[in-house]
Amino acid sequence: MADSLVQENKPKQILPENTEKTLVPQVEIARVTAPAGPRFRNEIAKYIIRRSSDCNLCGKCAEACPYGVHQLKPGYKLFSAPHQHVCIGPSCQQTDHYCIEKCPQKALKMVENPMLKAMGDYRWTPDMIMATWKMAETGDSPPPEYGFDYQTGASGGGFDRLRFKFPDKPPVELSEDEIDTSIELNHRNDGRPQIKIDVPWYGGGMSFGSVSNVTQLSKARASTAFNTFTCTGEGGYMERMRPYDEHIITQVATGLFGVREETIQRVRIVEFKYAQGAKPGLGGHLLADKVTPAVAKIRETVTGISLFSPFPFHSVYSIEDHKKHMDWIKHVNRRALISTKVSTPADVDMVAVGSYSAGTHIVHLDGGYGGTGAAPDIAKKNIAMPIEYAIIKVHRFLQQEGIRDKVTLIVSGGLRTSHDIAKAIAMGADGVVIGTAELVALGCLRCGRCESGRGCPRGIATTDEELSKLVDLEWGTQRIINLYSAWRKELVGILKSFGLRSVRELRGRTDLLMHLDYANDTEHGQ
Repeated sequence: MADSLVQENKPKQILPENTEKTLVPQVEIARVTAPAGPRFRNEIAKYIIRRSSDCNLCGKCAEACPYGVHQLKPGYKLFSAPHQHVCIGPSCQQTDHYCIEKCPQKALKMVENPMLKAMGDYRWTPDMIMATWKMAETGDSPPPEYGFDYQTGASGGGFDRLRFKFPDKPPVELSEDEIDTSIELNHRNDGRPQIKIDVPWYGGGMSFGSVSNVTQLSKARASTAFNTFTCTGEGGYMERMRPYDEHIITQVATGLFGVREETIQRVRIVEFKYAQGAKPGLGGHLLADKVTPAVAKIRETVTGISLFSPFPFHSVYSIEDHKKHMDWIKHVNRRALISTKVSTPADVDMVAVGSYSAGTHIVHLDGGYGGTGAAPDIAKKNIAMPIEYAIIKVHRFLQQEGIRDKVTLIVSGGLRTSHDIAKAIAMGADGVVIGTAELVALGCLRCGRCESGRGCPRGIATTDEELSKLVDLEWGTQRIINLYSAWRKELVGILKSFGLRSVRELRGRTDLLMHLDYANDTEHGQ
């Protein structure tokens, strides 16, 4: 692997004996894109073909279509249901194989799928969902013929109102091989290992309980392929994750579910979760029908009982208490970096500086747009600061305090696309955490039933044994690898357009952005 892990500090040189015994041989996952088609025969499509009773089964449409939309199998009297999701829609009219015109009986009609009106929301539009599916299927950006408007949503605010000011011509001509997308996570020079990840993102905390074990493992295996990380969430640490320990962040949250000295020793990053942007001030929720025997065993609790984390750590009421917690982790695991996850209150800049002073390596800001369908609407829509405000606020305050280059600023909370990732970095973040987009890659419909044990129709955010079987581990891994590959290609394209050799050069470049509500020109103080 080109961007391999930094090996200067081998475990035996920096780990005490009681940590070494927890290590197991690590599995490598190839960073290879491969086709990973939809799981269901009739995948949701933007456009659908309707066939009238005038069809005489001549098969001209099947002969004309190079995408395999029409299926007339030998020995069958009727057409099979068309493969709608591969149809490129109205743009096919510009070709010589437009099935609507090729039909001699004029029995075909193309219409926009009425299901789209019920799918997604203003932040995750149907186009964005289907484009993410297409990237997860192929490992590339959706071809323009599909007509997906996916780089922004339709919320009318936040990242959806920000655009890059791309120059007509790059100031420096660079090849894609010259562009580096890696970032380093330890800037403290405290003797702890330097960790470099190959892409400026890692997977967000999704506990076993909130999602299935197959979903968790798919995320872990994809992060291994891309030399980045994924987070266990606050639900403990499955034994099946051991072969991927080097790419796992374990989370210490207020409920301390499944937290043990042994699990802390297994990883290279430990995250304290003080608050979540989707529900700040409320702590975590896992309702009773998701607490199966397997979930209860890992969380060391009782089957069928709802689990509510307290909002605060009852042992942390000051920066000094926060430092005490970090020192405890640093002693238990002498190779671990510490991440502090906080939401975005009005004084989030002071929170970030205080966390740095306590000894954290990574300040993780979680904005109000993130979270799953399990978070209460009253919290998701009314409490936390939008992440785009928090990024600039914290970035500038860290600069003023003279410590910006001594701490890694990671942000999350509603980052959906590679363009969102690039915008967040241009506003001042070092990297981002993603969550919902990984689930969409696995086929998530954004139906908002994540809190229910059997509510997820795609078997992603569920603990039900039968529903979990809907997702195959190899397929799930490949889908997320493909999404990561497509994102990295798009990010490299953005950097190439600006003549930037590294994603680190993009940090804080607000001059490359414009806001549609103003003069479209950030250079005039807008």
